[in-house]
Amino acid sequence: MDKVAHPGTTRAAGPPSAAISAPDLCSATGRVLPSDDVHGFSLFLACLRFSERCIPTMDSMTAGIGEWLINTGKLNAAQLERVRSLQTEKGGPLAPLLVQLGFVSERELATTVAEATRLPLAERDDYADVGEFPDLLSPDFLRQYHVAPLRSDTSAIEMAAADPSDTYVGDALSLACGQAVTLHVGVISEIQEAIDRAFPDSNTSPIEARDADMIVARHTDDIAHLRDMASEAPVIRRVNQMVTRALELRASDIHIEPFEHDLVVRYRVDGVLRRIQFPGGLPPEAIVSRIKVLASLDIAERRLPQDGRIKLRAEGREIDMRISTVPTLHGESVVMRLLDRGDVPLDFAALGFDGEILAQLNQLLARPHGIMLVTGPTGSGKTTTLYAALSQLNTPDKKILTVEDPVEYQLDGINQIPIRPSIDLTFANALRAILRQDPDVIMIGEMRDIETARIAIQAALTGHKVFSTLHTNDAPSSITRLQDMHVDDYLITSTIDGVLAQRLVRRLCPQCREAYTPPDWLVRELGLGTAARTDVPPLYRARGCDACDHTGYRGRTTVLELLVMNEPLRRAIVERADADTLRQIARANGMIDMRSDGLRKAAAGLTTVDEVERVVQAQVDNAH
Repeated sequence: MDKVAHPGTTRAAGPPSAAISAPDLCSATGRVLPSDDVHGFSLFLACLRFSERCIPTMDSMTAGIGEWLINTGKLNAAQLERVRSLQTEKGGPLAPLLVQLGFVSERELATTVAEATRLPLAERDDYADVGEFPDLLSPDFLRQYHVAPLRSDTSAIEMAAADPSDTYVGDALSLACGQAVTLHVGVISEIQEAIDRAFPDSNTSPIEARDADMIVARHTDDIAHLRDMASEAPVIRRVNQMVTRALELRASDIHIEPFEHDLVVRYRVDGVLRRIQFPGGLPPEAIVSRIKVLASLDIAERRLPQDGRIKLRAEGREIDMRISTVPTLHGESVVMRLLDRGDVPLDFAALGFDGEILAQLNQLLARPHGIMLVTGPTGSGKTTTLYAALSQLNTPDKKILTVEDPVEYQLDGINQIPIRPSIDLTFANALRAILRQDPDVIMIGEMRDIETARIAIQAALTGHKVFSTLHTNDAPSSITRLQDMHVDDYLITSTIDGVLAQRLVRRLCPQCREAYTPPDWLVRELGLGTAARTDVPPLYRARGCDACDHTGYRGRTTVLELLVMNEPLRRAIVERADADTLRQIARANGMIDMRSDGLRKAAAGLTTVDEVERVVQAQVDNAH
């Protein structure tokens, strides 16, 4: 193992000399310097005069870090040999190459070196103002050997180095500064930031507009290198960790977002985005390229959005992932939607349907024909509700056909057709075809246009049961939406059986939910107890524990409103009543709106009042 400097060890200073030529210097050291690096050249000369021993060869300097990483299990011999081959080809220190190839993270590397050398680990805040150093140190030298000053006093200068086992660096720094130098172990990116602050103009140059394409091209040319990085074990392991962690947290989406200084990973858990801490050290391009390779996307195309799909088996479950990439300022942003086939409860009770709403819904499903609409924003569980309805109707005496974009879950016994706009297989064209397939039940992923709506209505008029979705805020608005699509009023009243609007709210964790006494205004609004407040049942709020990852919530349930078509509503629709009027008529005929259903579930301890208000976005008059 190479000789290293231990805490308290300093390196003596000596006068620099220039009694040797540049060719002799390069021949003796095997190091290559920039032609204009005068400071760096002087440091080499000073080192040769400083010690009688030869400057360590490349192999002797790099053996220390490689052996330490192998001994701690963070590197294997084959990986080290690969890095050394690349180092022989490109030159430069070993440490940054280890990080660039993704074998270790910057923090892992620094921690391992600090433990092996028994040197202190420099923190980000330790890098002080280095205004007094620029006259002594060359920024090119500091960048090449990843060294940055920490602080100085009358006795010694403290420096952070990515590889303090390199004796040349310590000797050169001591000679250049004219006094003893104490070394610390630094994280490569933090060292680079400190150098950039000390020498803000040393690595920048004016760039004209015509040069921009050339600069971008240099970053996008090496596609083979990107593909190689995507197949490296650390990159594969990191992507697998992302997916595994998402499954553990029951996340529905993984967001991978590149920014100027870091790669942000966020999971959507129970409908809410949460940032997840992952070790750094791997190039964002390698992570994105790995995902694109799995999804059979073009890794060379980073200027246009792409969509793909990944199928895998994890923990005994079939996982389907939809992949979307878009170009951003600092690289490609990726969103991975996880569709867990084994974790979808296709049962109304499990989805949160109960009481009068479930009874009315079952009556609508029992009708042999007509249209049933499910409405709500993206991510509100509409497709899952439709699948639950189809599963309930899926019997041997019924033929069920679906047209979807895309097919999210495969259902046994149901013919599912994915639309393909690229070959003109649209919702409307697919519907025309399946009507000739003698179906009993038809599910249309979404009514997007008047043509699709008219074909669906024609199917309902000819004796078919039709299910579909719309994007509206509530159930009554779906009627006015169809009118806006120029569907005739008499067709709406004669084919629409019911409209179900829904949202998803987070369920309280049953292990840590906390009971509390509700305030007076909430007691009155929910109708809890009596006016004397002697028998008011408690409500519950989120607290957090290990079972729910300290969020207070685990899983989601639905809040619903079901509009059932009746004669008063039909008359109002023909009279072109607005959505507010339709809502009042529906309530007068027994419709429970989403907010009332949500507050009822909050009173039952399934969720919180705050969660209901967040999702439904209704204002509560709590001034009472």
